[in-house]
Amino acid sequence: VSFRVLPCPMKPKPKSSVSYHILSLGCAKNTVDAQGMVTLLARAGYRPTDNPRRADLLIINTCCFIEPAREESLSALRELAAAKRPGQFLLVAGCWPQRDPQAILEAVPEVDGLLGTRHWTDIVAVVRELLRPDRQGPVVHVFPAPPADDAPDVPRVAVQGASAYIKIADGCSRPCAFCAIPLIKGPAVSRPLERVLEDAALLAAQGVKEIILIAQDTTTYGRDLGLEDGLATLLERLEERVPQVPWIRVMYAFPGAVTPRLIEIMARHPQVLPYLDIPLQHAHPEVLRRMRRPADVDWVRRTVATMRERMPEIAIRTTFIVGYPGETEEEFVALLDFVEEMAFDRVGVFTYSHEADTPAAALPDDVPPEVKEERRARLMQLQQEISLAKNRALVGRILDVLIEGRGDGISVGRTYRDAPEIDGLVLIEEELPVGELVPVRITEALEYDLYGVRSRG
Repeated sequence: VSFRVLPCPMKPKPKSSVSYHILSLGCAKNTVDAQGMVTLLARAGYRPTDNPRRADLLIINTCCFIEPAREESLSALRELAAAKRPGQFLLVAGCWPQRDPQAILEAVPEVDGLLGTRHWTDIVAVVRELLRPDRQGPVVHVFPAPPADDAPDVPRVAVQGASAYIKIADGCSRPCAFCAIPLIKGPAVSRPLERVLEDAALLAAQGVKEIILIAQDTTTYGRDLGLEDGLATLLERLEERVPQVPWIRVMYAFPGAVTPRLIEIMARHPQVLPYLDIPLQHAHPEVLRRMRRPADVDWVRRTVATMRERMPEIAIRTTFIVGYPGETEEEFVALLDFVEEMAFDRVGVFTYSHEADTPAAALPDDVPPEVKEERRARLMQLQQEISLAKNRALVGRILDVLIEGRGDGISVGRTYRDAPEIDGLVLIEEELPVGELVPVRITEALEYDLYGVRSRG
């Protein structure tokens, strides 16, 4: 991911002699925070560099949502620490310092500072403390509560090519038993509507073709601000504010919170893509109750049927967890049957990760690792068959493709059915303008990806 210095109302300070290199891991929400750090550092006059060897300051924005994410963060951190030269400083930011700062200091003694995710907006103050010649020991800037004034003039966006993410809220107030996000991020806090619209206008002025709305739970947006059906209201206002942006995509909807008004607005406004990511996590009511998730599976059936009736072209993505404590073979088979029945367009599958201090941590992690992996493979095999059939149904159709790269006589892009980095791609037999929406006739289908040629008709 490359980060850019975004236009901002405050005049940047003169360039500093101190340079920094930043690496962000994990989800798009982390990427947005990292971009915010870059904006604040730019205002303070610090210089970015893509070369970690030349940087005075190494910053790694970490993820620790589940064990594999912690392992990735630790591996990347150790790699930076091993290459750290005399005079360089290593700052660990993000979710992992917020979750377990002592574990980082014990695992990687070369770390000079820790910055928790709830106070990433204090990045400049922390860097100045790191650079003090009389500093004694690591700088630890980790607090349980977010600051009162969370840098309201910093855009909460991350631009990747012609697409951009806008974080509309942070934190989560859902009671899911397996999830550590509320422990890391705290309760859900929505950004004021006007600030989100200002971010969208900033992106539109830069020529962005796709805006992706993200939060831990986008369907909670605005509830703490007194907005009723806040996400639907936001979508309506976005269409008014940035009519020149052709694609607006919604991620991370919560089961039971997809309202009739939200569906109606998605169906009525072509700018809002007929695509919805709604993580369901399981389909057996008893497993869902143990997860402390909505257990009304019939609601899912009714809502998906309504969405498909109002938006016949809709692509629905979901995720499931297999191997949750107590999951029996019968419960898992019920999940398989449900996935076959619903024929979702996109499915991600995770094996259960036992997370300390979560309610599920009190349950025995009683599904053996090999059974978890076997169940994941069975579910993914089923979904590959569904995905292949759906992709084959697209052969011969003409779809708009957002071009993201080109070379060696081919281009790579995405249709409205595909979110960046998690869904499929389209390969086109021609080098096309990057960042443009191009009509493409689909000629071949694989389980996840498509092939096509530019349509000139």
